[in-house]
Amino acid sequence: MLDRKSESGSSQQGRRLASDLVSELLMGMRLFGIEYRRIQITPPFGIRFGMIEGRAQFHFVARGPVFLRSAAGTVHPMNAGDAVLLPRGGPHDLVSQPDLPSRDVGAFETAHLCQSVSAIQACKGGACETSDTVIFSGCMEFDLGSMHPLVALMPEVMFVGTLLERYPEILPMLEAMEREARGERAGFAGILARLADVVSAFIVRAWVECGCGDANGWVAALRDPRLGRVIAALHRDPGRDWTLAELAALMGSSRSVFAERFLAVTGMTPGRYLTELRMRLAAQWIGRDRMPIETAAHRLGYGSHAAFSRAFKRVMGHPPGAVRADVSPAPR
Repeated sequence: MLDRKSESGSSQQGRRLASDLVSELLMGMRLFGIEYRRIQITPPFGIRFGMIEGRAQFHFVARGPVFLRSAAGTVHPMNAGDAVLLPRGGPHDLVSQPDLPSRDVGAFETAHLCQSVSAIQACKGGACETSDTVIFSGCMEFDLGSMHPLVALMPEVMFVGTLLERYPEILPMLEAMEREARGERAGFAGILARLADVVSAFIVRAWVECGCGDANGWVAALRDPRLGRVIAALHRDPGRDWTLAELAALMGSSRSVFAERFLAVTGMTPGRYLTELRMRLAAQWIGRDRMPIETAAHRLGYGSHAAFSRAFKRVMGHPPGAVRADVSPAPR
């Protein structure tokens, strides 16, 4: 009995630690819409969404049905009340039937509703009916901060319907989106945009907390009380000149056992993990926060601009100056 209680206590401690660390690390998440569209369209139709580097895509079906078709041809049915997040964006279509051709969304005539929100009305005969399909879409800037490497591990498409049993609090938000998108009451466009941001953030948090898919190892690291302490320490103080001995001491093991365990769970060495963490943070600071490159390098423990630039280019594939040139100011 004592052994079972001890095991249960350890498991609960691990879950609490994982929850605390996920909450702490998700504080750096930044997800907001760049451009939204309310689309009302008469079937048959096909709408193509293109590739925008570093942007996620969100779709909500207020009146369906609709089929999401990936670039590879995979088809996902969606009905009224369904929402989906494509964390890496990428070319895809929304169609009324799986085999229909599509037309680029930018080719449709649009009308401005409010800041960053526009409307597309492609109804038969120019008059929209209650039987027409209604979709609310958002192109979003998506940055997980220090956890950004997780984006590459996320599924191509993430449906909110798979989360409702575990997170029932999402359902009222989806119902509110459906009412606003259909009713078009005063201020509906701004309300829909904010709800889309919140639902998307819920999808991301739920996926991280559940440790779904290929991210199991990363979340397993957080749920391991000893290894979780190391992960937390690295994220809290990424600029420190960490040694293998210090990290092993945090875990309470020898250097060899720690290094082997860290590699087995995260898929990379502690040194590689720390370097990638630093460069992802640097990209966020330089691009989003407009921090001088020299300041970012110093904050992350680099003694010279040259050493920092070499590490940045090795991890990110381009020099740090390119981040500032490519990132436009955030909308107000």
